[in-house]
Amino acid sequence: MPTMEQMKHMADVKAEPLIAKLKTDPNNFSLCIAIADLYRSAHQFKEAAEYFNKALAIDPKNVDIRTTMADCLYYSGDVDGALAELDKSLSYNPTHPGTLMNVGIIKLKAKNDVDGAIAAWEKLLKTNPNFEQREAVEHMLAKAKQQAKNKSLPEQKG
Repeated sequence: MPTMEQMKHMADVKAEPLIAKLKTDPNNFSLCIAIADLYRSAHQFKEAAEYFNKALAIDPKNVDIRTTMADCLYYSGDVDGALAELDKSLSYNPTHPGTLMNVGIIKLKAKNDVDGAIAAWEKLLKTNPNFEQREAVEHMLAKAKQQAKNKSLPEQKG
């Protein structure tokens, strides 16, 4: 298994000719995405987010790319930046399933906002009844509701 440094080096080598092309064609959306995907697959999330951001400068309403960039921000430690991007995604498409799923995950895991997670996942299930990951969302939702219930119970002294 390669180290993170080795993965970064491999991604840099693969991205180099694409980055050179991008310098001569800076508004090439597909090229930005290709570079971002290279870095993302190598777990170089800050670099990936940089190129997803370049793509979004070309196509700002691309909700799928914005949601993927939010993932990269989250994995690089920028939780608030990730949530801001997801909010922007929802401003373009308020029922986007991937965005709603990620809002719930990040709110629960990074912000301990159980109610926010529940609201996002309930909206996801209501607005996307045939969501292919429905069972996983229902499972996360049930766990979050149990967590909220446990939190609201008064502590017993023993």
